[in-house]
Amino acid sequence: MDKLDVIDAITNGNYQLETTLGKLHILGSSCKDIQQRYGVREDGLYFIITTNGVVYQTFCDMTTAGGGWTLVASVHENNMYGKCTAGDRWSSQQGNNANNPDGDGTWANLKTFGTPEGATSDDYKNPGYYDIVGEDVSIWHVPNDTPVKKWSCDSILQYHTATKFLTGHGGNLLNLYKRLPVRYNAGRCPSNHGPSIPIVYDKGDAETTKNLYGPNARGQFVPGYITFRVFNYERGAMALCSGTKPVRCHTEHFCIGGGGYFPEGNPRQCGDFPGFDWNGYGTNRDWSASKAVSEAAVLIFYR
Repeated sequence: MDKLDVIDAITNGNYQLETTLGKLHILGSSCKDIQQRYGVREDGLYFIITTNGVVYQTFCDMTTAGGGWTLVASVHENNMYGKCTAGDRWSSQQGNNANNPDGDGTWANLKTFGTPEGATSDDYKNPGYYDIVGEDVSIWHVPNDTPVKKWSCDSILQYHTATKFLTGHGGNLLNLYKRLPVRYNAGRCPSNHGPSIPIVYDKGDAETTKNLYGPNARGQFVPGYITFRVFNYERGAMALCSGTKPVRCHTEHFCIGGGGYFPEGNPRQCGDFPGFDWNGYGTNRDWSASKAVSEAAVLIFYR
């Protein structure tokens, strides 16, 4: 099915769309909307329409914790050896530069990129990131290059918030990060961290989360949370601590999505996973994260 077929269906009020493969795809403003309107209970790719009438396709998790979760983004480290270069869309593609403190600014802008099918092979951001008004967030850590149909069974962690915290932050991450900019030197650790929200594990547990990171890093956080916009000792900014709440300030070893500049070890500490390889790539010793989490895309959902 091409975009013209979808537009024609919208024009004629036919929201239930049949593809050439015979699989039913349904149009709605979010996966939650589709589930509630049509009673859908099957995970897969569905068509979403924005408030401005833009149609896009994304993955819907229709089963976890009641379903209705819309995939809006994925953070994927494409090259741990090329820090803050092409492909590091959630930090900086322009190098580690003090004159570019926001980096690419992706957490707080309207740019979109990637495809839902390629969300574990490259960075992904769709219009739902800024258009959907949600209440909670779900995160899956899925090994790189995993095909869509195997995301759920192959994921190493799945968890979600259940506090409706997004209602106090504008309904989505765009609005949250506009208020809490991911920018070098915009604050300090720990006084200017954003909210830490407790999570419910759908796959894995707190101990699994802890052991994915290096032995030295494990004393820097408490597992069982998602934390937004944090700083490290040198005032480098990171957008997301996925599965953790920092209690100390070496956040670069377990948090992702940085601003445009990290003073320590320039350019060694930078990129979408800024300090995961500090003592060797995937070694899981000292400050280095495991290969499992270093080579897993972080998929972000709203509901």
